[in-house]
Amino acid sequence: MFTLQLRKGWLMIKDRMMRANGGRGRAVVVAMVLTAALASLAGAAPAFAKSPTGDFAVFSQCPRFNTPEPGKTGVVGCLYSETKSGEVTLNKQKVPITNTIILQGGTQINLTTGAEEFVGAINGETLSKTPQNVPGGLLGLVNCTEIKGEGFFEKGERAACKLIFEGPLTGVNATTELALPASSISISSENLINREGVALGLPVKIHLENVLLGPECYIGSSSHPIKWELTTGETHPEPPNTSIEGKVGETIFKDGFFFSETLNNTLVDNAWAAPEATGCGGIFSGLIDPIINKKIGLPSPDGQNTAILNGTLKQAVAAAVIASEK
Repeated sequence: MFTLQLRKGWLMIKDRMMRANGGRGRAVVVAMVLTAALASLAGAAPAFAKSPTGDFAVFSQCPRFNTPEPGKTGVVGCLYSETKSGEVTLNKQKVPITNTIILQGGTQINLTTGAEEFVGAINGETLSKTPQNVPGGLLGLVNCTEIKGEGFFEKGERAACKLIFEGPLTGVNATTELALPASSISISSENLINREGVALGLPVKIHLENVLLGPECYIGSSSHPIKWELTTGETHPEPPNTSIEGKVGETIFKDGFFFSETLNNTLVDNAWAAPEATGCGGIFSGLIDPIINKKIGLPSPDGQNTAILNGTLKQAVAAAVIASEK
């Protein structure tokens, strides 16, 4: 746990403890020793903390002062991840990531299981709502000629569609948002390092944004989220997708090994399903939803979709963040 953010001495202790203990018990022992070690460091924190400084400044929204839940350590680690490039492919529609997406928060340890658990950002902005341009825009998503039929109503609907959706406001953004509370995010530093299993699990929905699509045009929802199970290792999708690989990247340690920065990190998942788009076009959603779904190919099963997230991961011991504050 937290192998990317602890002192070399702690890594040696952890390794020896894991060799001497097995199963769930070893994780609990590791978690308890870690908690004690960090508590001693936390005692050096100023009584009236303000803002983190130096390398730790990016962790201002880390929930480092939260009250520990029963059976939990409280927040012992802080995380700040920047996705700077990559792509999200929904069946027939590919959206490049060109604007940086921020994931931030903290991690605590469950003393029963020894597992890491994610804790959301102080200000609630755990996953930034960063728009990405959809190639082709509105005209690429909504083709009014797909409203078939030569009856009075069909002709009227087709004309209304063209009048509204083939105007000058054609740009469309796709914004990835959390579909569930931050506590539903799963995280495993061990899986990230070992390049196996889920390193980061994100339940998301994708907001298609355009003034003519209205405010409620989403792919995915709280009741039917898109579930990304991102890994630095190999994926195992259904066909026609084939296995792809992520990578850990290169890690730089600073500040007495209480801070780490991992560069050129890649998280991938191409074994997830996507539901239909809903709520697109406001009062015209009954007409527009089917058009968008046909264009993108929704709902889209496992084997048709891909998420590739490239960026930088910064981690720190929460007590060191507190100690840096001035």
